[in-house]
Amino acid sequence: MRELLIKICPVAIWCIVVLEILVAAMLLKQYRRNGKPLPMLSLMLTLGLILDAAVIGLGSVLPSDILRAISPVRFMAHGVLIPLLFPICAYALDLKKPAMKILWILTAVIMLLGAAQAVATVLEARDIAGVIRYAAADSTPAWAETISMILSFGTVIPMMIVGIVVWIRKKIPYLFLSGFMMFVFSALGPATGNTDLIFFISMFGELLMVWFLYLFAGKMYN
Repeated sequence: MRELLIKICPVAIWCIVVLEILVAAMLLKQYRRNGKPLPMLSLMLTLGLILDAAVIGLGSVLPSDILRAISPVRFMAHGVLIPLLFPICAYALDLKKPAMKILWILTAVIMLLGAAQAVATVLEARDIAGVIRYAAADSTPAWAETISMILSFGTVIPMMIVGIVVWIRKKIPYLFLSGFMMFVFSALGPATGNTDLIFFISMFGELLMVWFLYLFAGKMYN
């Protein structure tokens, strides 16, 4: 499995970028059709993932100094846009306006923390499968690492829980599947001993996550 992943890594990253662009286009079309917040929030999240994957993909072609200059952008996108999973869950539950206001305030705070951790993250170059990417170095402050972990798992787990509730109430499984796929592919790297390939394996989970968000938004408003 590891040899296959390493072999396909550079090409597969760009295939994922293209597929995520297609999902983004479908979400945009969905939003233009119904004007609902779910497809718009899912679109913004997808655009952030496209940016992240594209910067990593460019690590196989760009000079290291240019790659170093643009890499902080993907950490900022991750820190600011991943918290949008919280209001996505809130809209899925049809929360009332007072609850939504509180939720949006909490989301804004988390987004600010995400931006702060992106600024504080110390980057170092890593080369795997012919792809050079800048990742968090050991000298990154512990609080920034903690926020990064919260953004990765503290969003997906509530998403799965809300997804189960929505599945039971509305007979729509897609929100749960969105969170579940992201969780599975995030855990697959460590579970198989491929910790250095987590960034790549998790991209498949990100693609499936936004695909199921697209299906969920479509089902919610049909």
